[in-house]
Amino acid sequence: MFRSILKEYGLAWVVNRTLYSAKLKMMSMMPVTENLFEKKIEVKRIDLCTIDVDRIKEFLTRLPVERKNVIVTIAEKAMNGIITGFSSSELDYGNPINWQLNPITGRVSNINDKWYQIPDFDAERGDIKVIWEVARFTHFFYFARAYLITGDIKFYKAFSQQLELWLKDNPYPFGANYKCGQECTLRMINTLMVYAVFHACKLTTERDEKNVYDLVKVCYRKVLANFFYAHRCIKNNHTFSEICGLIVGAWCCRDKKEFAKAYELLNKEIRNQFQTDGGYTQYSFNYQRFTLQLMELIFMISKRTGITISAKSRGLIKNSTLMLYQVQDITGDVPNYGSNDGALIFPLAPCDYRDFRPNLNTMYALTTGKRLFDTGDYDEELLWFGERKHYPVEEIERVPSAFSESGYYTLRHDGGFLMICLQGYKARPSHMDGLHFDLWHNGRNVFCDSGTYSYASQLVKEIASTAGHNTAKVDGLEQMNKHGAFLIYDWTDCKDVVHDTNSFAGTMISKNSYEHTRSIKRIEKGYAIADEVQGRGDSCSFLFHTPYEVKILSNGFEVRDGSQKLCLVKIESGKIEARKAYRSLYYLKKEEINCIAVKCNMHGKCNMRFKIELN
Repeated sequence: MFRSILKEYGLAWVVNRTLYSAKLKMMSMMPVTENLFEKKIEVKRIDLCTIDVDRIKEFLTRLPVERKNVIVTIAEKAMNGIITGFSSSELDYGNPINWQLNPITGRVSNINDKWYQIPDFDAERGDIKVIWEVARFTHFFYFARAYLITGDIKFYKAFSQQLELWLKDNPYPFGANYKCGQECTLRMINTLMVYAVFHACKLTTERDEKNVYDLVKVCYRKVLANFFYAHRCIKNNHTFSEICGLIVGAWCCRDKKEFAKAYELLNKEIRNQFQTDGGYTQYSFNYQRFTLQLMELIFMISKRTGITISAKSRGLIKNSTLMLYQVQDITGDVPNYGSNDGALIFPLAPCDYRDFRPNLNTMYALTTGKRLFDTGDYDEELLWFGERKHYPVEEIERVPSAFSESGYYTLRHDGGFLMICLQGYKARPSHMDGLHFDLWHNGRNVFCDSGTYSYASQLVKEIASTAGHNTAKVDGLEQMNKHGAFLIYDWTDCKDVVHDTNSFAGTMISKNSYEHTRSIKRIEKGYAIADEVQGRGDSCSFLFHTPYEVKILSNGFEVRDGSQKLCLVKIESGKIEARKAYRSLYYLKKEEINCIAVKCNMHGKCNMRFKIELN
């Protein structure tokens, strides 16, 4: 294992990760040493965010009554400590809010422990992300939006009171809410944005202003003290968010040197993490959107700071937006690909969490001056981050596409598309999904990815594994190997990848001594799939996951949505088994789905052919 980690992650990563572990042990044994990593800061201004409140208010007041009621109801519940967590689940933190509570387990993290004394994973406490969720202050946006809809001052008062309560109950550096620099960054950004709205409405007081100053101070202190970990050890969306934290904090402190340095880091990180074809090296569509939303903030604050990202960075962000656009369904959804922690850091449109149109429309407008979609509910996000100008629509056709640098390939048919994943990894993978395919037809995700559920759960080990994807599963083997919650090693490779308008072919090479070759061709009514698996193992299963009903036939199976047949899958040979499985479209929510396994004996090689006929 160590040899693989050293080769794939690099010596620098191993050394830096070891140094960080040593730092935590040193601080735990000798708390006085934490002062070695602290920096003195002085917050001098907080008027960073320029938000066109009048236009947002005009948009919100024109919404249908039912959509306005949803926003107001979420805000009213949040006033009483009931937060819509992860964009999907109501979590009751109490009134007043207990900022250390996990409402799912009922356990409370010890506020007397310093952040480095609190474990990442604790079976009794449960997923630490549940504690963090309320302290991200994402629900503050609902207070601002509800006020703009109703004019009721109670929403401003809820913002003011909860901000003050948080500062009182979370002294730096104690408690779970100082454990992560990314969480501190998001807390700081969300507070500054919502404060700007209420300040523009002439509601804020000197006490509010002081509280915002204090919040920026403690959050920026955390980011500065622990940035080494995000920068040298994680190298993913955490790195982006904490660089944004450095930019925001340095601007607020009028620290020109740190401010310029942070922008240099941001441009470098964009080049490191975004592929030229638009892919994102975290191999996750939700984290790709997370990072693009952070870039919305960077574009917005450039109006105040006078500095923006480089032309090359702008081009990479544009390409990333277009890549997601090409794998987007007509509903606005995209495949549930890669790790998905439920993050929607700016819930600034009356759309579902899984609708990517608000972000893609905004990001394309900010990088090109044109929008991707006609006027719709998703326009609100652009009003928060864009300029007071007209953005004409640029009609871009969705076509069969090869993002070969990133490892995504699409084929298209009337009414939908098929996406295939096959990577030659350049950064840490998250799921065992080599040669997985997603099939979308007439707004339905017919064959789907299983998702994530929770990083602290047993279920994630199953649904993020090979068995959770529409690919070949050699019995007793995984595509790659894994240590702990996140460390995947023995990365797969690929070869012989060919893609054109009507076909795809490629081979995944597993270091667990087998290869899987898959070819997919467009046929008149759908797709023909040919699979070959060679190597170790006595038997192999070819998996199809669907949220719809399944009817087993003698030569295959049907997928049905009630009385409507969605597709017929014909199988030349093999034993068909149907079993229950799970998928998670939203963090900490799961639903039962069907998994069809077509089994064959290996004996060194296994061949299988399928035809998917769409209705």
